[in-house]
Amino acid sequence: MTQILVRNLDEAVIEQLKKRAKLNRRSLQAEVQVILEAAARSPSEPLDMAGFLNLAQAIRSRTAERPQTDSAELVREDRER
Repeated sequence: MTQILVRNLDEAVIEQLKKRAKLNRRSLQAEVQVILEAAARSPSEPLDMAGFLNLAQAIRSRTAERPQTDSAELVREDRER
């Protein structure tokens, strides 16, 4: 596999990447790899089912500790106003 070296990144950028990696439970290297792979994907290229399921799982893992409200309850509440 090919390697690349990125020089002269601002320290603030590195810190933000480290925070993002920690939130996603990945190493800094793994986080940068995910970001680069996503950026290299053509915007017109559709997401296959495996990619969609991976994305859904990533979103679920990021929101797992946040309380979720049933959408029907929210609609009901809005209609009663």
